[in-house]
Amino acid sequence: MLSVSLIIIYVEISYLMKRMKLFFLAFSVVFVTGCSLPVNNSKRINPEKNKPVVVTTFTVLADLAKNVAGEKLTIQSITKPGAEIHSYQFTPSDVIKASKAQLIIENGLGLELWFKKFTATAGNVPTITLSDGIKPLAIEEDKYKGKPNPHAWMSPQKAMLYVDKLVETFIEIDPLNESTYRSNGNNYKKELMNLDNELRLTLSKIPLKKRVLVSCEGAFTYLANDYGMQEAYLWPVNAESQVTPKRMANLIKTIKEKEVPTIFCESSVSSEAQKQVAIESGATFGGNLYVDSLSKSDGPAPTYLKLLRHNVQLIVNGLTSGS
Repeated sequence: MLSVSLIIIYVEISYLMKRMKLFFLAFSVVFVTGCSLPVNNSKRINPEKNKPVVVTTFTVLADLAKNVAGEKLTIQSITKPGAEIHSYQFTPSDVIKASKAQLIIENGLGLELWFKKFTATAGNVPTITLSDGIKPLAIEEDKYKGKPNPHAWMSPQKAMLYVDKLVETFIEIDPLNESTYRSNGNNYKKELMNLDNELRLTLSKIPLKKRVLVSCEGAFTYLANDYGMQEAYLWPVNAESQVTPKRMANLIKTIKEKEVPTIFCESSVSSEAQKQVAIESGATFGGNLYVDSLSKSDGPAPTYLKLLRHNVQLIVNGLTSGS
């Protein structure tokens, strides 16, 4: 009986020691990721491919970066396809990923509300803001009067400026591959120029009086400005996606006055309120547009170019219905 008791005590002690090891391991991960310690540059190389690692805040920027980087850099996005990026809650694994990068890329203009806290936690990693130097369009709603609309990438013309900044930044961190980055950047800008012309031609099919784009978020200001459209929405930015009775009533009134046949919502937020607006206004709900996030690879918007083509075709189909 004594030997059996000793065995039981031994097993219990072993179990407790294993639990304590797991506890201290978890504690050490949280402590390290929370202390903002500088990261050794040698850890910022992808060990499998021996490439510098570059991290972006969301998938659209990752796609732009991949088109410039080609095979020379490892590009990773913090947020996944479908994520809402304005008020994203980053995780310990996000912090660990960023702490191993040579560069972190953000959009700026107040888009990523979590960015400063995120980079402070990730440690001494260089950052760039792609919207720096771009003259932003302002949010029109009174509460936000004068604040910049952050969705500048929704204009292919502005996206070309993003590409220029990516080229110069990648050359700084990897000067040996300068010719590759410049060549890739120039080729991608040609695609963006062609896309700009294509979108202008496609949107010109909408009768002038019907060129009113109604969405959940005011994320299409740059696209509307480029191609001669009006914009209306339920809320100005997803960071405050509260649907008030006043906002809903005003949007319903606008839709009726302008006889808008079809309205839309963004893929990264709930469309339920907008579907109710459609019912109340007599408009058709035309589906989801992509702005803050690409779709998964088998979806309609797995790249930036396809994102804009998908959006514009959906808009044209909806606004020319019954013409």
